[in-house]
Amino acid sequence: MTDHSQPTPEPPTPGADSPAAADSPDGPEAPVRELDSIPAIEVISRAAVMLMSAAAEKLGLAHEDPDTSPHRDLDEARRLIQALAGLITESAEYLGPHAAPLRDGLQSLQRAFRETSAIPDEPGKGPGEHLTGPVR
Repeated sequence: MTDHSQPTPEPPTPGADSPAAADSPDGPEAPVRELDSIPAIEVISRAAVMLMSAAAEKLGLAHEDPDTSPHRDLDEARRLIQALAGLITESAEYLGPHAAPLRDGLQSLQRAFRETSAIPDEPGKGPGEHLTGPVR
């Protein structure tokens, strides 16, 4: 007698069809990592990069002409830079060699904010400067 049954398909990998998998920089085929398997340094660094990118967008820096960027929103940029300053200053001891480039990026955003503002904050009063010191 011949067996005409079909093999039982493997169950899908949990999360493989999730939006996070489809939005992965490595594409929908990239394995989904569980948060408990990601080192804290990587989570902190990724959060900092996301805040930096969002702040740059809100400053209009991703646009050809930042002065005419439809995404410019200085109020939102201030909030993002403030959050970034808190994250970097409070986690600097854990960031090791990543701390210096993240601090440099933060300072660049703080300077860009000052230059973009119609009425710049006083030194030491800009976003995050109470945590990082005055940016010139």
